[in-house]
Amino acid sequence: MRASLIQIAVNEGESVNERRDRVSSLVGAESGAADLVVLPELWTTGAFAYDLFAEEAEPLEGPTFEAMAKAASEAGVWLHAGSIPERDPEGPLYNTALTFSPDGELVAAYRKIHRFGFDKGEAVLMSAGEELVSVRLPETVLGVSTCYDLRFPELYRGLVDRGAETLLVAAGWPERRRAHWTLLAQARAVENQAYVLACGSAGTHAGVPQAGHSIVVDPWGEVLAEAGAGEEVLRVEFDPARVSATRDQFPALKDRLLGMETPPRR
Repeated sequence: MRASLIQIAVNEGESVNERRDRVSSLVGAESGAADLVVLPELWTTGAFAYDLFAEEAEPLEGPTFEAMAKAASEAGVWLHAGSIPERDPEGPLYNTALTFSPDGELVAAYRKIHRFGFDKGEAVLMSAGEELVSVRLPETVLGVSTCYDLRFPELYRGLVDRGAETLLVAAGWPERRRAHWTLLAQARAVENQAYVLACGSAGTHAGVPQAGHSIVVDPWGEVLAEAGAGEEVLRVEFDPARVSATRDQFPALKDRLLGMETPPRR
């Protein structure tokens, strides 16, 4: 399977509409080069541009939805379009990730469960999602997550219980904690014996430099590809069949006892 992680730079001086058009072109450029394209978190506004969340919030089927559905369809790719600030019809804001099929159909919308900020920023401006989300592709099952979720392993155990084999992370991760980004991506891959495709953003969001360094990790924790700090497209080929082969070769998941509704028999 071929994947392209588009590490978008979010900088001042480019409007949301201009960036939306530019990102659509970047997705289109992956036609024929990728089966799956992954974008970062909150790339329309920047993950730390808190003052823009309410101003730029969209309904689920708003302008970013329309642009990304068209981009996925025209490129003929599965598109995890990162996340947007979504305004629910009843008023609350959510950090919502959108996934589209190659015909432009929305196949999943994931409202971020773990909000970052320690009682400020996203943690007070956004409402929390409640549902785990997975997406079945012909080649693999995707488990969807967003940025701060990466620090909560129980979320990924839940996704594995729903059949996830490839874990997607769309993020706006700060540069000052880049070491954690790499460490946690590898940990989530190893403990769940799954691929991790973690796409971060570049640039500076409201004065917060972004880590970049999007990364793809295999089920043994080996880094298959890693981006640099600036805007770039990270392309990688991976074999989804390695997940089941790894789980058969080293069946650690079968020894789980905690967190299981019915512990496996020994």
